[in-house]
Amino acid sequence: MASKLRTCFVCWNLSGFNFVNHSNGNGRIVRVSFPASCKMRHRNTFSLQHKRQQIKPSTEVGLRQNQDEEDDSEVSFNNDDSVDKTNETTAPLAMNINGAEQAEPVSGKQLEDLLGMIRNAEKNILLLNQARVRALENLEMILAEKDALRGEINDLETRLAETDARIKVAAQEKIHVELLEQQLEKLRDELAEKGVTEARYEELGGLQNGDLRDANPLSNKGIIHPLTEELNSLRTENASLKNTLESFKTQFSVVKNNDERLVALEKERSSLESALKDLESKLCSQEDVSKLSTLTFECKDLLGKVENLQSLLDKATKQADQAVIVMQQNQDLRRKVDELETSLEEANIYKLSSDQLQKYSELMKQKVNLLDERLKKSDEELNSYIQLYQKSVKEFQDTLDTLKEQSKTRALEEPVEDMPWEFWSQLLLLIDGWAIEKKISVDDASLLREKVWRRDRRISETYMAYKEQDEHEAISAFLGLLTSGTSPGLHVIHIAAEMAPVAKVGGLGDVVSGLGKALQKKGHLVEIVLPKYDCMQYDRVCNLRALSVPIESYFDRQLHKNKIWVGSIEGLPVYFIEPEHPSKFFWRGKFYGEHDDFRRFSCFSRAALDFLLQAGKKPDIIHCHDWQTAFIAPLYWEIFVHKGLNSARICFTCHNFEYQGTAAASELDSCGLVSQNLNKSDKMQDNSAHDRVNSVKGGIVFSNIVTTVSPTYAQEVRTAEGGHGLHSTLSSHFRKFIGILNGIDTDAWNPATDAFLPVQYNATDLQGKVENKQALRRSLGLSSADIRMPLVGCITRLVPQKGVHLIRHAIYLTLELGGQFVLLGSSPVPHIQKEFEGIANQFQNHDHVRLILKYDESLSHAIYAASDMFIIPSIFEPCGLTQMISMRYGAIPIVRKTGGLNDSVFDVDDDTIPSQFRNGFTFVNADEQGLSGALVRALNLFKNNPERWKQLVQKDMNIDFSWETSSAQYEELYLKSVARAKASKRA
Repeated sequence: MASKLRTCFVCWNLSGFNFVNHSNGNGRIVRVSFPASCKMRHRNTFSLQHKRQQIKPSTEVGLRQNQDEEDDSEVSFNNDDSVDKTNETTAPLAMNINGAEQAEPVSGKQLEDLLGMIRNAEKNILLLNQARVRALENLEMILAEKDALRGEINDLETRLAETDARIKVAAQEKIHVELLEQQLEKLRDELAEKGVTEARYEELGGLQNGDLRDANPLSNKGIIHPLTEELNSLRTENASLKNTLESFKTQFSVVKNNDERLVALEKERSSLESALKDLESKLCSQEDVSKLSTLTFECKDLLGKVENLQSLLDKATKQADQAVIVMQQNQDLRRKVDELETSLEEANIYKLSSDQLQKYSELMKQKVNLLDERLKKSDEELNSYIQLYQKSVKEFQDTLDTLKEQSKTRALEEPVEDMPWEFWSQLLLLIDGWAIEKKISVDDASLLREKVWRRDRRISETYMAYKEQDEHEAISAFLGLLTSGTSPGLHVIHIAAEMAPVAKVGGLGDVVSGLGKALQKKGHLVEIVLPKYDCMQYDRVCNLRALSVPIESYFDRQLHKNKIWVGSIEGLPVYFIEPEHPSKFFWRGKFYGEHDDFRRFSCFSRAALDFLLQAGKKPDIIHCHDWQTAFIAPLYWEIFVHKGLNSARICFTCHNFEYQGTAAASELDSCGLVSQNLNKSDKMQDNSAHDRVNSVKGGIVFSNIVTTVSPTYAQEVRTAEGGHGLHSTLSSHFRKFIGILNGIDTDAWNPATDAFLPVQYNATDLQGKVENKQALRRSLGLSSADIRMPLVGCITRLVPQKGVHLIRHAIYLTLELGGQFVLLGSSPVPHIQKEFEGIANQFQNHDHVRLILKYDESLSHAIYAASDMFIIPSIFEPCGLTQMISMRYGAIPIVRKTGGLNDSVFDVDDDTIPSQFRNGFTFVNADEQGLSGALVRALNLFKNNPERWKQLVQKDMNIDFSWETSSAQYEELYLKSVARAKASKRA
């Protein structure tokens, strides 16, 4: 068989071989890739090394030796039980054979024999592999059975030991019983003796009762007394012996039970011993041992056969390599013969077609001549086309240059949209600084402002080009841009005492910044004028700087200098006026509440108009706010119109008619107004005190437009109760009086981008609101045990207007109804502040109530985001932003129907309101009963209908409370007023 393998291995399954030629000593190296059916793979299931750890030492040595031999030969078996391995898809085994000798030619018969022998050898190898696998499986089963038997033996040994211990205990108890039986016999003997003694006692008793009565008294006394004592002692002893006997009987019965238990234990022991013997005999069965020895021997024999087969395969491989080389040479020769035959056939064909080729060449010459003629004509036509193309290209280039110039011109004329408002505000402030410092004329400054206003590309490019240059060069470049143009929008200047976020006390600051930015986005030029407080947040002002030239202003019958500071706040240009007055009006550490507030703000109002005049500004609208800047209206029409500041219309907005700014009439003289002319019923005279003037009344009378902050409040203030004395004045000027609901700054109040929140969220993903609720509870020390417990929030100034008694009631009611309450706010009223400090101390360590009696901006954002509902029980509320912000953050408002609350919150249970507008809970009467009804309804909906509550939260968060709608109404008022002014001038 070896010789056949040596000579016949070449032709087996040639389609499965890959031949790669390499150079060697004889000029060839053959890389042979065998089919998967003739290679032996490493098995992936059984590992002999792992099995050796579970076989007895006697068999482990032999197996280890066989394994080592197997590793040396690099042969291992697959555990596949299938006999047919010809279709395996594993990677081919590659061999490099260097220096192989050329084999003798072999016949086809020998190759077929070799093929059959190799297939038989392969089947034998697979059968051996399967036998070995089965042997290993049987060995593993025997070892597992042995382990199981060993465990049962250990268990039986344990139970046997327990049985021995029980037997010992029972033996001891038996001995104890025997002792008790002996004691019982003794007791019985003693009882027999006691019976005789008792008979004697009875005899003595008869003597005592009868016969001894007649005996000698002395002798009776001497005999009966000791007998009586002995009889009593015997009776006592007899009773104790009876008790002892009963106890012995009880113990005896227990011993009998123990005897029965002992017998049962002995039976169990004998059964266990017999089972143990059976297991040991089974373990020591010669049949299993002989089976194990036989399997071991078979394994060794199989390994030996495998090694023999491997050696045969190695020899056959060498013969096959030689046969492959010979076969490859034969194939090379055959390929060369085929090439020669092909060449011969081509030569014959060429010989036959040579005559045809000659004829074809003559025809081709004729065609070439024709093509040459046509080519000449085509060249002439092409030259003409080229000339036309060159002309067209030139015309196209000229047109393209023209279009580029036009596009460049249009680009320069179009407003720049990609620059932030901060850029334009800084540029505007730069131009105003040059005008105030007399570096450019007022007219030039006005024209440059218009370019900034239009966001002209040329002026932005000039600024970017010259911002690093000398100031004189920059001014020259800017003046070179001056051309005529028309402003696309209005020039609006807000003069106010507050502006969020740098100087904010209430809603006024939010309105100034929010309305200003909204008008700016609509294309209007918006500027703000503020007092320069020492306590404002300077870190929120960008590029704050002081102008080198002060502005002079009249006050207290003389001119005072005012230092002008410029900077931008959230993209709006802002001018800060710092009066250099000896009283240091705005260096008091607070915004309001000073004894001379009337003087402070009348001085600021006069300085603001002097600044506009000297800066050469020509605004279309001057918008003043509340009593602090209501002086602007009479000052403008009484003084500044005559000085040349006459382009504007005045708009006055009163945010709260409770604060009216009254003072003695003579106080007006300080700012240059003549009190004798203005202290009249149709001008500034206070309606309640004729010797006093009222700045809000002056704003109403002298302004072209008068607004308040909600339509409902505009109706309320025209009543005696709501107008605080000005209802008659408002009725007289009703044609110019309107209520416009405020908006909120949706950029600053946006839960999806709020930097103050631990987690941002929106209406479609409310999980962040839950996380903010838990975060607030942790920070304030509130209980987080019940995630679903409702949280009621309240952020307010604690003043009577806000319904402080109802807020107090809401705290206790929320606690009774199973909710949590958080209050943020303080009071300027001492007794109210003290009252709430007491409540705060009462709930200082409470799990569900917390009062923070101060203002904290970051905490206010966190409370809005964490609250499930918000309490706003105002006695009156001009507009209110709290309810809008709370809805923006998904906190459902609970409000009293008054002022702006009535215009923005509509009860979810009010069938007269369309369902799409219902967004909160309302009550009418400002009492505890009304508040309780609304709060109970809100908490019931939260607890009993979570899905409807979620829909309500999402609806509220999607309501548009931005300044878009409100600013459009103001824009319409501005435009109409300016149009009327222009019409009157033309007339």
